[in-house]
Amino acid sequence: MVKIILWLLAAWLVLSLVGAVVKGLVWLAVVGGVLFLATAAYGAIKSGSGRKGIKGPR
Repeated sequence: MVKIILWLLAAWLVLSLVGAVVKGLVWLAVVGGVLFLATAAYGAIKSGSGRKGIKGPR
C-alpha cells in the first residue's frame, strides 16, 4: 500500500513539473509572438515613411 502511495506521489510530481514547463513554454511563445509582431509593425512604419528611390507612375 505504501509503494502505491509513493508511486502516485512521484507520478503527480512529474506531471506537475511537466505541466509547469509546458505552461511556461506557452507563455514564452505568446510573448515571443507579440514581440515579433510589434517589431514587424515598427519596421514597416519606419521603412514606409522614409522611402527613397524611383517613384512609380502617377
